[in-house]
Amino acid sequence: MSADQWVALVAGILGGALRVGVPFLFVSLGECLTERSGRINLGLEGVLVLSAMAAFGGSYLTGNAWLGVLAGALAGAALALLHGLLCSLHRVNDVATGIALMMLGTGLAFYFGKPLIQPQAPQIPVIPLGLWSDAPAVRAALQINALLPVGLLLALALWWGFARTRWGLLVRMAGDSAHAARALGYSVSGIRIAATAAGGCIAGLGGASLTLSYPGSWNEGISSGQGLIAVALVIFARWSPLRCVGAAALFGGAGAIGPALQSAGIGWGYHLFNTVPYVLTLLILVLTCRPGSVIAGSPGELSATR
Repeated sequence: MSADQWVALVAGILGGALRVGVPFLFVSLGECLTERSGRINLGLEGVLVLSAMAAFGGSYLTGNAWLGVLAGALAGAALALLHGLLCSLHRVNDVATGIALMMLGTGLAFYFGKPLIQPQAPQIPVIPLGLWSDAPAVRAALQINALLPVGLLLALALWWGFARTRWGLLVRMAGDSAHAARALGYSVSGIRIAATAAGGCIAGLGGASLTLSYPGSWNEGISSGQGLIAVALVIFARWSPLRCVGAAALFGGAGAIGPALQSAGIGWGYHLFNTVPYVLTLLILVLTCRPGSVIAGSPGELSATR
């Protein structure tokens, strides 16, 4: 490859890590919060798709992208709240309920989103960080989604909250030992319902970034399984909000390899490299999820040995 192609390739991967990684960041942070309370939400794919549709519809109907972001966050919170309420019932399985709500969320999004496939909606503004460079590829790569700083601050806030605040301690207690939380007089179900709804709200911001930033439109294949990938991403990050930032950047960069090759004028292997995020997901699950073993950092209530 020529020097210009190398610059375009590196800039494309860097831009992908910043753009494609934003939905991964929000969804993984939302799932991290949910799982730290001792509950798993496999319905995140439905949350992501429904919030993406709601955000696009809200932006299109109101003419304001930030109202669309709010609509996406509320839609994600509502579906996650339903998951939390159902899972609080006696003998209801988290995994089965999550799969059912994933189908419900995607079905609702596809049904109500039919009129939104063709229209264009106001988009979230970008923050240009590449003005120092004369290279168009670098400038384009460093036009970041305005939600990215929000996600970074949110990751820092969750990390600090888990370590330094009372609510963080309660969430971790409910996730590590439900018996201990009950013995101290706290409602484990209430804590988990609140954490699940808040996690869905955070994941909803990821859905909003899909339709209001990159790729910036609504269609029925918008998520490409990112909600399910986020569950593996949280395991890879060892349930740490700060590690979720690096994991999201890694998955975002991996997902951008194919488009970066195409932008650099390299057509071979384009579709093959598009599978890299899914291969990474499989590798993470194979290397970390072993029968009878406890993953370092995992909440006690989600332990494989319980």
